Amino acid sequence: MEKDIPTWILSVDSEDREFIRKFILSSGSLKQMAKDYDVSYPTVRTRLDRIIQLIRLNETLEQETLIKYVKKLAIEEKISLEVAKNIIEKYKAERDGD
Repeated sequence: MEKDIPTWILSVDSEDREFIRKFILSSGSLKQMAKDYDVSYPTVRTRLDRIIQLIRLNETLEQETLIKYVKKLAIEEKISLEVAKNIIEKYKAERDGD
């Protein structure tokens, strides 16, 4: 397992990871992504913007002690990525008062 798994990877679901993979394989072409997903360009742009916001939010969260600890557990394969993701989501919801 990669030793430097960014926290944002834990925050995106498998569907978003697939979107990111397709985005890279299309050389970042939103027009191609719209064609591949059979949706409009603005729809693809909105989805990309949402993923960008999620990544930016998690850059801040990565500095928090609990997030670092959960990430370490996932890297050391003491917990699964899915469990780590669930812990982080629960922590964020409680911290934000949701």
